[in-house]
Amino acid sequence: MPSPYETQAMYELRRWQYEVQREPSFFNDLAHKTQVKINSYIPEKVHRAITAAMKQMIRGVLFGAEYISQKPLEQAPLEVREAQVRGQIKYYQQAAAAEGGVTGAGGIFLGLVDFPLLLSLKLKLLYDIAASYGYDVRDYRERVYLLHIFELAFSSQQHRRNVYRHLADWETQKELLPEDINAFDWRSLQQEYRDYIDLAKMAQLIPVIGAPIGAVVNYRLVTKLGETAMNAYRMRWKEQGYLLQ
Repeated sequence: MPSPYETQAMYELRRWQYEVQREPSFFNDLAHKTQVKINSYIPEKVHRAITAAMKQMIRGVLFGAEYISQKPLEQAPLEVREAQVRGQIKYYQQAAAAEGGVTGAGGIFLGLVDFPLLLSLKLKLLYDIAASYGYDVRDYRERVYLLHIFELAFSSQQHRRNVYRHLADWETQKELLPEDINAFDWRSLQQEYRDYIDLAKMAQLIPVIGAPIGAVVNYRLVTKLGETAMNAYRMRWKEQGYLLQ
C-alpha cells in the first residue's frame, strides 16, 4: 500500500502528465510559429555559433559538476527524498534570484553574463536532484536524462510533448543512446531554450528595472525546472516500480 505522501505525489504526477501532454493552445502554436519564422531570418552561421557556444557551456557544466556532485541517496522513502529536493530548489531559487538581480542592475553588459551563470545554477540543481532520487550522474546516461529534463522544462508545448514521450519510456530509450554525448541534438536544445526565455530575459537588459525583473524571472525559471525534475523522477520511479499507484 502506498503511503499518504506517495498517494499525494501520484496525484500531482498525474496532473503534471496531463498538462505536459495536452495539445498546444492557439496562442502556444502562434508564438511557436512566430519564433520559427524569426529564426529563419537569422543567418545559418549565427545559429551554428550559438549552438556551439551553448553546447560548450552545457558540456563544461555537465562534465565539471561530475566531480562536485553529491553521492546518490540510498535507502530513503520518497517523502524524505523530496523534502531534501525542496530544500535544494529553495536554495537555488534564492541564488538565481540574487544573481539575476545583480546582473540585471548592470544593464546589457552584466545582463549578458547572466546567461552562463543561470545555466550553471540550473544544471547543478539537476545534479543535486538526481542524487536525491538515488541516481548516479557519473553514468553518462544519467547526464543525458538531465538534458531531457532541461528540454522538458524550457521548450514549446509541441516539443515538450515529444520530449515527454521519450522520458516516459526511458528504461528502453536509454539502451538506445549513442556512446558519445556529442550526438545529442544540441541545435534543438539551444533554440527551444533560447526561444522560451527570450521575451522574459530581454527586459532584464534594461538598466534599473532590469534588477527586479532579473530576480523574479530567474526565480521562476528555477522553480519551473525544479517542479519538472521532481515529476520526471516520480514518473521514472513509477516506471521502475518504486512508486506504487
